[in-house]
Amino acid sequence: MEIYETESEIAKRKNWLLSLIVIVLVGIGILVVLQVLALAVAPFLFNISVEEIMGLMLGDYSPQNGRMAMFFIQGIGSGIGFWVAAYVVMHYIDKADLHWEIQLPRFNLTGAGLVLLISLGGMLFNGLLVYWNSQLVLPEFMSGIELWMQEMETQLMEMTKFLTDFQSIPELLMGIVVIGVLAGIGEEMFFRGLIQPKMHLYTGNGHAGVWLTAFIFPAIHLQFYGFLPRLFLGGMFGYLYYYSGSLTYPILAHIANNSITIILVYASNQGMIDFDMESTDTVSYPAAMGGLLVLLAGIYYFKKINKPNGELEQGI
Repeated sequence: MEIYETESEIAKRKNWLLSLIVIVLVGIGILVVLQVLALAVAPFLFNISVEEIMGLMLGDYSPQNGRMAMFFIQGIGSGIGFWVAAYVVMHYIDKADLHWEIQLPRFNLTGAGLVLLISLGGMLFNGLLVYWNSQLVLPEFMSGIELWMQEMETQLMEMTKFLTDFQSIPELLMGIVVIGVLAGIGEEMFFRGLIQPKMHLYTGNGHAGVWLTAFIFPAIHLQFYGFLPRLFLGGMFGYLYYYSGSLTYPILAHIANNSITIILVYASNQGMIDFDMESTDTVSYPAAMGGLLVLLAGIYYFKKINKPNGELEQGI
């Protein structure tokens, strides 16, 4: 079960709405401030003008060093931003304690091996969810909304293609650090470490806490045609924390999922393998079902070997 011990009045169940509003405001504020700071520093670090950086955000990917500059901005403004937002809310508003002295010893190599197996199974099954989500068609009267969603998705995909079109090993390593490590740690600290135990407290149900947080996870990313895959990943990461009581496992799974995808994209760009991140035309049902079986078996054994005991068993 999640560990989030707090005596702060604002974190109590009766103040759940106020607490969530504070989290949203603090989170947005910190992300904006760090993004602005990163934008101010990036021109000096990467020899690129502010105008070129703004052009990058609008779809002009021609500037030299543009990819590295965008990685820096994303790493500071998003990856580190989520971690800082979680830290501020936990320590200065909720005055909460995650009791790392209890969480860290719960991590073991057997559990880590199962998490990697679960992540691989999840990636295979997620291919089916990507395919299903891509088939989304809204009613005729919502055609305007559907067009806006498609335009938003196209812009996000173009940015993703640009960021993952690695031209060198240093760019690949930067991608793994920013998209894999920083995003994995920052987003898990914010969503699973902060939001999930609060959703658990407010609803009184651990499963509801997992899936409400999993719903918020893709909503934050604003990728409508990637909603189901992100919802699934959020649920998978959530249960790794819920069943183990250690954030180390969802952090490992998140880093593994993102990093493996990055490496596959790089290998594909180098002609080593055939992998198309954009393709939603076909799906391998045997691979997806095999992945689901591996995932379910992995979760079953993971839950079996991770039965937290001792103090703070009841979470908050």
